[in-house]
Amino acid sequence: MNEQEQDGMKKLLQQALPPIADDAEEQRDLWPAMLRCMDAKPAALPQSLSLWFDGALMAGIVGVVAVFPSSIPLLLYYL
Repeated sequence: MNEQEQDGMKKLLQQALPPIADDAEEQRDLWPAMLRCMDAKPAALPQSLSLWFDGALMAGIVGVVAVFPSSIPLLLYYL
């Protein structure tokens, strides 16, 4: 590669890749946002929805055990 081709390649690369500013990294830093999310209180489910979900889960487990009795040891293993 001769000097003229190197200069041409250098110009093309400089056009394709914009210069990195000093504060560009600060704008892209996601850690402070992550800390804010971790410190925020999680949204709690309403009590009625939680009870409904627990009941549906128990009904599903009873249904699986009724249809597939051989799954009882597997369920006991995971308890």
